[in-house]
Amino acid sequence: MSSPFVRRRRLGAELRALRLSRNLTTEQLGAMFHRSRMKITRLENAQVRPDLAEIMDLLDLLEPPEAKRAQILRIAREAAARGWWDAYGAAMGDRQRLYADLESGAATIREYHPGLVPGLMQLPEFTRVLIQREQAEHDITYTPDLLVEARGQRQAAVFREDGPSYEAVLDEIGLRRFNVAPDVMQRQLRHIVDLAHQHSRLTVRILPFLTGWTRIPWPMRQIKLFTFVDPADPPLAMSETTSTDVMHTDRAEVARHVHRYELVRDEALSEEASLAMLEEIATHISRETGAVE
Repeated sequence: MSSPFVRRRRLGAELRALRLSRNLTTEQLGAMFHRSRMKITRLENAQVRPDLAEIMDLLDLLEPPEAKRAQILRIAREAAARGWWDAYGAAMGDRQRLYADLESGAATIREYHPGLVPGLMQLPEFTRVLIQREQAEHDITYTPDLLVEARGQRQAAVFREDGPSYEAVLDEIGLRRFNVAPDVMQRQLRHIVDLAHQHSRLTVRILPFLTGWTRIPWPMRQIKLFTFVDPADPPLAMSETTSTDVMHTDRAEVARHVHRYELVRDEALSEEASLAMLEEIATHISRETGAVE
Protein backbone atom coordinates (compact mmCIF):
# COMPACT_ATOMS: atom_id res chain seq x y z
CA MET A 1 0.00 0.00 0.00
CA SER A 2 0.99 3.64 -0.29
CA SER A 3 1.80 5.54 2.89
CA PRO A 4 -1.39 7.45 3.82
CA PHE A 5 0.72 10.18 5.41
CA VAL A 6 2.78 10.65 2.25
CA ARG A 7 -0.39 10.62 0.19
CA ARG A 8 -1.88 13.33 2.42
CA ARG A 9 1.18 15.45 1.72
CA ARG A 10 0.79 14.80 -2.00
CA LEU A 11 -2.92 15.64 -1.85
CA GLY A 12 -2.17 18.88 -0.03
CA ALA A 13 0.39 19.88 -2.66
CA GLU A 14 -2.08 19.14 -5.48
CA LEU A 15 -4.87 21.16 -3.81
CA ARG A 16 -2.52 24.06 -3.10
CA ALA A 17 -1.36 24.10 -6.74
CA LEU A 18 -4.98 24.15 -7.93
CA ARG A 19 -5.89 26.95 -5.55
CA LEU A 20 -2.93 29.07 -6.63
CA SER A 21 -3.71 28.44 -10.30
CA ARG A 22 -7.07 30.12 -9.60
CA ASN A 23 -5.34 33.02 -7.80
CA LEU A 24 -7.27 32.26 -4.61
CA THR A 25 -6.14 32.73 -1.03
CA THR A 26 -7.03 30.11 1.57
CA GLU A 27 -9.53 32.58 3.03
CA GLN A 28 -11.22 33.13 -0.34
CA LEU A 29 -11.41 29.41 -1.08
CA GLY A 30 -12.72 28.73 2.41
CA ALA A 31 -15.52 31.26 1.87
CA MET A 32 -16.46 29.64 -1.46
CA PHE A 33 -16.33 26.22 0.20
CA HIS A 34 -18.28 27.36 3.26
CA ARG A 35 -15.41 26.22 5.45
CA SER A 36 -12.86 28.09 7.52
CA ARG A 37 -9.49 29.20 6.20
CA MET A 38 -7.99 26.85 8.78
CA LYS A 39 -9.78 23.90 7.18
CA ILE A 40 -8.13 24.64 3.83
CA THR A 41 -4.76 25.16 5.47
CA ARG A 42 -4.97 21.90 7.38
CA LEU A 43 -5.83 20.01 4.19
CA GLU A 44 -2.96 21.59 2.29
CA ASN A 45 -0.52 20.88 5.14
CA ALA A 46 -1.57 17.22 5.46
CA GLN A 47 -2.74 17.76 9.05
CA VAL A 48 -6.09 15.99 8.66
CA ARG A 49 -7.36 12.79 7.08
CA PRO A 50 -9.37 13.90 4.02
CA ASP A 51 -13.11 13.37 3.69
CA LEU A 52 -13.72 12.14 0.13
CA ALA A 53 -17.08 13.89 -0.19
CA GLU A 54 -15.46 17.20 0.81
CA ILE A 55 -12.61 16.67 -1.65
CA MET A 56 -15.11 16.08 -4.47
CA ASP A 57 -16.96 19.28 -3.53
CA LEU A 58 -13.67 21.17 -3.42
CA LEU A 59 -12.73 19.89 -6.89
CA ASP A 60 -16.14 21.01 -8.18
CA LEU A 61 -15.13 24.53 -7.11
CA LEU A 62 -11.59 24.40 -8.45
CA GLU A 63 -12.58 22.71 -11.75
CA PRO A 64 -9.41 20.84 -12.67
CA PRO A 65 -9.27 18.98 -16.01
CA GLU A 66 -10.97 15.60 -15.87
CA ALA A 67 -7.71 13.61 -15.89
CA LYS A 68 -6.31 15.73 -13.05
CA ARG A 69 -9.55 15.37 -11.10
CA ALA A 70 -9.38 11.58 -11.39
CA GLN A 71 -5.73 11.61 -10.29
CA ILE A 72 -6.45 13.78 -7.24
CA LEU A 73 -9.42 11.62 -6.22
CA ARG A 74 -7.21 8.51 -6.41
CA ILE A 75 -4.62 10.21 -4.21
CA ALA A 76 -7.37 11.31 -1.80
CA ARG A 77 -8.69 7.75 -1.46
CA GLU A 78 -5.20 6.52 -0.61
CA ALA A 79 -4.69 9.45 1.77
CA ALA A 80 -7.91 8.55 3.59
CA ALA A 81 -6.94 4.88 3.97
CA ARG A 82 -6.35 3.43 7.42
CA GLY A 83 -3.43 1.15 8.17
CA TRP A 84 -3.03 -1.56 10.80
CA TRP A 85 -1.36 1.01 13.10
CA ASP A 86 -4.54 3.08 13.35
CA ALA A 87 -6.16 0.30 15.39
CA TYR A 88 -3.56 0.91 18.12
CA GLY A 89 -4.21 4.64 18.36
CA ALA A 90 -1.98 6.38 20.90
CA ALA A 91 -1.24 3.07 22.63
CA MET A 92 1.74 2.36 20.37
CA GLY A 93 3.11 5.90 20.61
CA ASP A 94 2.80 8.71 18.09
CA ARG A 95 6.37 8.40 16.85
CA GLN A 96 6.13 4.70 16.16
CA ARG A 97 2.74 5.15 14.48
CA LEU A 98 4.24 7.68 12.07
CA TYR A 99 7.15 5.37 11.30
CA ALA A 100 4.74 2.49 10.59
CA ASP A 101 2.83 4.74 8.19
CA LEU A 102 5.96 5.83 6.32
CA GLU A 103 7.37 2.30 6.18
CA SER A 104 4.14 0.96 4.69
CA GLY A 105 4.76 2.73 1.38
CA ALA A 106 8.55 2.88 1.39
CA ALA A 107 10.71 1.63 -1.46
CA THR A 108 13.91 2.17 0.51
CA ILE A 109 14.71 2.86 4.16
CA ARG A 110 18.18 3.93 5.23
CA GLU A 111 19.26 4.96 8.70
CA TYR A 112 22.29 5.83 10.76
CA HIS A 113 21.83 4.95 14.42
CA PRO A 114 24.51 6.29 16.78
CA GLY A 115 22.94 4.72 19.86
CA LEU A 116 22.01 1.11 20.48
CA VAL A 117 19.79 -0.78 18.04
CA PRO A 118 17.14 0.50 15.59
CA GLY A 119 13.57 -0.45 16.41
CA LEU A 120 13.19 -2.47 13.21
CA MET A 121 15.78 -4.97 14.47
CA GLN A 122 15.02 -5.03 18.20
CA LEU A 123 14.11 -8.21 20.04
CA PRO A 124 11.00 -7.84 22.25
CA GLU A 125 13.06 -8.29 25.44
CA PHE A 126 15.44 -5.57 24.29
CA THR A 127 12.54 -3.19 23.65
CA ARG A 128 11.07 -3.94 27.08
CA VAL A 129 14.31 -2.96 28.78
CA LEU A 130 14.29 0.37 26.96
CA ILE A 131 10.67 0.94 27.99
CA GLN A 132 11.47 0.22 31.64
CA ARG A 133 14.33 2.70 31.49
CA GLU A 134 12.07 5.35 29.98
CA GLN A 135 9.38 4.73 32.61
CA ALA A 136 11.97 5.32 35.32
CA GLU A 137 12.77 8.74 33.85
CA HIS A 138 9.31 10.14 33.11
CA ASP A 139 5.65 9.31 32.52
CA ILE A 140 4.92 7.57 29.22
CA THR A 141 1.89 8.09 27.01
CA TYR A 142 1.85 4.68 25.31
CA THR A 143 0.97 1.17 26.54
CA PRO A 144 4.16 -0.92 26.89
CA ASP A 145 2.73 -4.29 25.84
CA LEU A 146 0.99 -2.77 22.83
CA LEU A 147 4.09 -0.83 21.81
CA VAL A 148 6.10 -4.08 21.83
CA GLU A 149 3.36 -5.84 19.86
CA ALA A 150 3.13 -3.01 17.33
CA ARG A 151 6.91 -2.93 16.88
CA GLY A 152 6.73 -6.59 15.95
CA GLN A 153 4.13 -5.73 13.31
CA ARG A 154 6.38 -2.99 11.94
CA GLN A 155 9.21 -5.47 11.63
CA ALA A 156 7.01 -8.03 9.89
CA ALA A 157 5.81 -5.39 7.42
CA VAL A 158 9.32 -4.22 6.52
CA PHE A 159 10.76 -7.74 6.24
CA ARG A 160 7.86 -9.12 4.22
CA GLU A 161 8.70 -10.77 0.90
CA ASP A 162 7.94 -7.68 -1.20
CA GLY A 163 9.01 -5.14 1.42
CA PRO A 164 11.42 -2.22 1.04
CA SER A 165 15.18 -2.45 0.92
CA TYR A 166 16.60 -1.53 4.32
CA GLU A 167 20.12 -0.39 5.10
CA ALA A 168 21.24 0.40 8.65
CA VAL A 169 24.57 1.85 9.76
CA LEU A 170 25.24 1.22 13.46
CA ASP A 171 27.95 2.83 15.57
CA GLU A 172 30.51 0.54 17.20
CA ILE A 173 30.54 2.67 20.34
CA GLY A 174 26.80 2.23 20.82
CA LEU A 175 27.19 -1.54 20.50
CA ARG A 176 30.12 -1.92 22.89
CA ARG A 177 28.88 0.55 25.52
CA PHE A 178 25.41 -0.70 26.42
CA ASN A 179 23.12 -0.49 29.43
CA VAL A 180 20.90 -3.53 29.02
CA ALA A 181 21.63 -6.88 30.64
CA PRO A 182 24.59 -8.65 28.97
CA ASP A 183 22.57 -11.74 28.08
CA VAL A 184 19.95 -9.56 26.37
CA MET A 185 22.63 -7.61 24.50
CA GLN A 186 24.47 -10.63 23.16
CA ARG A 187 21.19 -12.21 21.98
CA GLN A 188 20.24 -8.91 20.35
CA LEU A 189 23.52 -8.70 18.43
CA ARG A 190 23.21 -12.27 17.17
CA HIS A 191 19.61 -11.56 16.18
CA ILE A 192 20.82 -8.75 13.90
CA VAL A 193 23.28 -11.15 12.27
CA ASP A 194 20.52 -13.71 11.75
CA LEU A 195 18.24 -11.10 10.20
CA ALA A 196 20.97 -10.02 7.78
CA HIS A 197 21.47 -13.62 6.68
CA GLN A 198 17.73 -14.26 6.33
CA HIS A 199 16.76 -11.13 4.38
CA SER A 200 18.62 -10.23 1.20
CA ARG A 201 17.14 -6.71 1.23
CA LEU A 202 18.69 -5.94 4.63
CA THR A 203 22.20 -4.50 4.77
CA VAL A 204 23.86 -3.89 8.14
CA ARG A 205 27.11 -1.99 8.40
CA ILE A 206 29.14 -0.84 11.40
CA LEU A 207 30.84 2.53 11.71
CA PRO A 208 34.06 1.61 13.55
CA PHE A 209 35.34 3.52 16.53
CA LEU A 210 38.02 5.98 15.42
CA THR A 211 40.18 8.42 17.37
CA GLY A 212 42.02 11.50 16.25
CA TRP A 213 41.44 13.51 13.12
CA THR A 214 38.72 12.40 10.73
CA ARG A 215 37.94 13.75 7.31
CA ILE A 216 34.19 14.03 7.80
CA PRO A 217 31.92 15.56 10.48
CA TRP A 218 30.04 12.79 12.28
CA PRO A 219 26.25 13.23 12.66
CA MET A 220 25.40 13.46 16.34
CA ARG A 221 21.89 12.06 16.05
CA GLN A 222 19.91 9.47 14.16
CA ILE A 223 19.15 9.99 10.48
CA LYS A 224 16.35 8.13 8.70
CA LEU A 225 15.84 8.42 4.95
CA PHE A 226 12.81 7.25 2.97
CA THR A 227 12.02 6.93 -0.71
CA PHE A 228 8.63 5.70 -1.86
CA VAL A 229 7.22 3.30 -4.42
CA ASP A 230 5.54 6.05 -6.44
CA PRO A 231 8.36 8.18 -7.88
CA ALA A 232 6.03 11.18 -7.76
CA ASP A 233 6.13 11.01 -3.96
CA PRO A 234 9.28 12.96 -2.98
CA PRO A 235 11.81 11.46 -0.56
CA LEU A 236 11.95 12.65 3.02
CA ALA A 237 14.41 12.63 5.89
CA MET A 238 13.86 12.31 9.62
CA SER A 239 16.30 13.41 12.30
CA GLU A 240 15.50 12.02 15.71
CA THR A 241 16.01 13.76 19.01
CA THR A 242 15.36 12.49 22.53
CA SER A 243 11.76 13.63 22.63
CA THR A 244 10.66 14.30 19.08
CA ASP A 245 11.36 13.80 15.39
CA VAL A 246 12.10 16.52 12.88
CA MET A 247 10.77 15.78 9.41
CA HIS A 248 12.53 17.29 6.41
CA THR A 249 10.72 17.46 3.08
CA ASP A 250 12.45 20.38 1.38
CA ARG A 251 14.54 18.83 -1.40
CA ALA A 252 17.68 20.76 -0.49
CA GLU A 253 17.39 19.79 3.19
CA VAL A 254 16.72 16.14 2.30
CA ALA A 255 19.76 16.19 0.02
CA ARG A 256 21.91 17.49 2.89
CA HIS A 257 20.79 14.62 5.13
CA VAL A 258 21.40 12.11 2.34
CA HIS A 259 24.91 13.53 1.95
CA ARG A 260 25.58 13.22 5.71
CA TYR A 261 24.31 9.66 5.71
CA GLU A 262 26.41 8.65 2.71
CA LEU A 263 29.55 10.12 4.28
CA VAL A 264 29.02 7.86 7.29
CA ARG A 265 28.02 4.84 5.20
CA ASP A 266 31.15 5.18 3.08
CA GLU A 267 33.31 5.17 6.23
CA ALA A 268 31.60 2.06 7.59
CA LEU A 269 32.95 -1.47 7.41
CA SER A 270 31.83 -3.81 4.66
CA GLU A 271 28.73 -5.87 5.34
CA GLU A 272 30.81 -9.02 5.82
CA ALA A 273 33.21 -7.31 8.24
CA SER A 274 30.29 -5.69 10.06
CA LEU A 275 28.52 -9.00 10.70
CA ALA A 276 31.81 -10.48 11.86
CA MET A 277 32.20 -7.60 14.33
CA LEU A 278 28.69 -8.16 15.68
CA GLU A 279 29.54 -11.81 16.30
CA GLU A 280 32.84 -10.82 17.92
CA ILE A 281 31.17 -8.33 20.28
CA ALA A 282 28.49 -10.88 21.23
CA THR A 283 31.14 -13.50 21.97
CA HIS A 284 33.18 -11.00 24.00
CA ILE A 285 30.12 -10.09 26.09
CA SER A 286 29.42 -13.77 26.77
CA ARG A 287 32.99 -14.54 27.80
CA GLU A 288 33.48 -11.45 29.92
CA THR A 289 30.16 -11.59 31.76
CA GLY A 290 29.20 -15.25 31.62
CA ALA A 291 26.03 -14.29 29.73
CA VAL A 292 24.05 -17.30 28.52
CA GLU A 293 24.39 -17.78 24.75
